Amino acid sequence: MHSCAMFDSALLQKYPARGPRYTSYPTALNFSPRFTKPNLLKAVAQSHNKNLSLYVHIPFCHSLCYYCGCNKVVTRLQSKADLYLDYLLKEIELQATHFTQKPVTQLHLGGGTPNFLNDSQLQRLMEGINTHFYFTHDAQLSIEIDPRNMSCQRIDAMADMGFNRLSIGLQDTDPKVQVAINRVQPTELIARLVERAKQQNFRSVNLDLIYGLPFQTPQSFTNTLSAVHKMQVERVSLFSYAHLPERFAAQRKLSVDTLPNAEQKLVLMRQAIETLCGYGYQFIGIDHFALPSDELAKAQQNRTLSRNFQGYTTDTNTDLLGLGVSAISAIGKSYSQNHKTLAGYYYAIEHQQLALEKGLILSKDDLIRQRVISDIMCNLVVDKTAISLAFDIEFDLYFADEISRLSTFIDDQLLINRPHVICIESKAQLLLRNICMVFDQYLSLDTGEKFSATI
Repeated sequence: MHSCAMFDSALLQKYPARGPRYTSYPTALNFSPRFTKPNLLKAVAQSHNKNLSLYVHIPFCHSLCYYCGCNKVVTRLQSKADLYLDYLLKEIELQATHFTQKPVTQLHLGGGTPNFLNDSQLQRLMEGINTHFYFTHDAQLSIEIDPRNMSCQRIDAMADMGFNRLSIGLQDTDPKVQVAINRVQPTELIARLVERAKQQNFRSVNLDLIYGLPFQTPQSFTNTLSAVHKMQVERVSLFSYAHLPERFAAQRKLSVDTLPNAEQKLVLMRQAIETLCGYGYQFIGIDHFALPSDELAKAQQNRTLSRNFQGYTTDTNTDLLGLGVSAISAIGKSYSQNHKTLAGYYYAIEHQQLALEKGLILSKDDLIRQRVISDIMCNLVVDKTAISLAFDIEFDLYFADEISRLSTFIDDQLLINRPHVICIESKAQLLLRNICMVFDQYLSLDTGEKFSATI
């Protein structure tokens, strides 16, 4: 199916480059502190989702990567992680009481750098999670790692703890780029870790790449993409570097004149997409690639793909519970987010028995638009009839304004509006966010300046 996008630089330059990534709708910008514990407990009680997915945020990093915009704490003190685990395990215990009936089908450790935790700390965390939650026999357990603090023995230890998916921050293999972003890591080490994960029967390995970094050129990026190909990983994530030094202090360490300009970034993106597709990867959406044998690719072919705060996922009919500082949950008809600072997180667990800072109860209109946006982002098809029946609306009447605003995409042959279905062409894959923005009721309330660039 959608094997690769047709790349049209004129079209990419025509549409606005900034927009939400739509890992949720409404987006996190619309969460409110008026959403409190009773709202959350009601959402849990009313949720019809049968399964549970856990996201656990480990905020610590040993050193600062200058491009990073994640919620992180840079420290060399391992003891900080011990204190954090005290509170995290308390939160796990408190939250688990609300989900005793739901089996866990997915666990994802993100960050920061989850392998900042040493083996005994990671073991302590996993034992705590396993004590309070019940996992299905085929659950996906994934962890993001920084290869600079990894060894093959640690891969073995993670396999023993039950992890079966791995995501490695490769970013770029070029030494000059690595020095500029303060992330020097040998490609041979990453290749050894990938190989060891395969020997340990990890179900899939994902490599993260970033384009738009200092000193990147098509020549240097060829070598990075070739290294990915040699490792034969199941998935690749391709992210655009967004230079926002006013928001992320670390990015001020990058000199603007070393960064590729907008035109050069387009060239790098095109190169990456065409090369990865040439290597046999299926282009899943705005930033993911998967081999046709991978579950993500199969889910897209079967139109069962969905999207959550970690990106594309095969999990449907599932509540997402976020644990740890800044983690976001999607439970029933609600979104909620934990406190973003360690001090706020610790205080809330200590005094309120919950780390919740803000959230949102989804209205019927939110749920309808969430469905439309998810269908666009994941499956490139909006089934008007199914949505009309599910929500007791007349699709074309309900979205009369939006459909008229789709005319520019229709004129550019990016989508077809049929009586019962909206079909998005594969060449629109890089502009999915722009199409979704037509259906986003909240955008008119926001300037859009807070969003990352689509390219």
